[in-house]
Amino acid sequence: MTALMQAVQIDQYGGPDVLQIRQLPIPAPAEGEVVVKVMAAGVGPWDAWIRAGKSVLPQPLPLTPGSDIAGVVVEVGRGVNEFAVGDEIFGVTNRRFTNGYAQYARARVDMIAAKPSSMTFKEAASMPVIAVTAWQMLHEFANMKAGQRVLVLGGAGNVGGYAVQLADLGGAEVVATASDAQADHVRDLGATEIIERGMHRVEPYIASFDAVIDTVGGSALEQSYSLVRPGGVVVSAVQKPDSAQLPEQVRSDFLLVQVGTRILQELVRLTAGGQLKARLGDVLPLADARRAHQFIDSSKHQPGKILLIP
Repeated sequence: MTALMQAVQIDQYGGPDVLQIRQLPIPAPAEGEVVVKVMAAGVGPWDAWIRAGKSVLPQPLPLTPGSDIAGVVVEVGRGVNEFAVGDEIFGVTNRRFTNGYAQYARARVDMIAAKPSSMTFKEAASMPVIAVTAWQMLHEFANMKAGQRVLVLGGAGNVGGYAVQLADLGGAEVVATASDAQADHVRDLGATEIIERGMHRVEPYIASFDAVIDTVGGSALEQSYSLVRPGGVVVSAVQKPDSAQLPEQVRSDFLLVQVGTRILQELVRLTAGGQLKARLGDVLPLADARRAHQFIDSSKHQPGKILLIP
């Protein structure tokens, strides 16, 4: 008799109401994969894009959304030497960013890492995509160096909060945009100055940053172009910067995150040392996946990462 699990599935693209709780077979690992008993799964905007049919990757239906997971390995596939049954891990399921909203999930071994005992499963599941996005924007796209000045657009957001922390840990002088209500929190993360998020008074910052790390897009991104020094960089995780509007000698990039073991291990090192802190938002049972997506679509939820507990 086939063993079953609870999972969230969609048969068609649409709003949160297309999310259905189903009984599905527990998956078996392919080569280079493990099966994980999921203890916590993260919910992010990319999950809502996939659900709505707006993913940049092909997403055949039916599908189970979800990519960020933390849990315990229960089975290993052929060729897997990095992990064994009983290991606690965290990371991302696969390159399509699917199959995470379930009691059990397959995960590629090159997209997960060992979870340290100092991190809870909830903390671990909250980190992978957003923290790796911040890391790659700073270290792989902007090539940030100690002593540089970095502007983070959206310093109170999930990706922005990690960007502020990681830039500060990397020795940069960090300025971030935030509302008045969020300003103290963003300073606690490592920002030395706060620009009001409407960016109404940015004249003193003209050509004063080596890098702009954008997590909000829109008018804030456009207003940031003049704030970059010659030789600097604008990196966005939201939209492609308009190179025609950028000053001369300023390069730009649009990030498509690539979660891998190496960066996850760097995050583990910083987290285990108490230098990098996760921020948890609403924690809901798996059966409340629709509610979690309503929160994502409306932005009316607690600050921090939304989690589902199978």
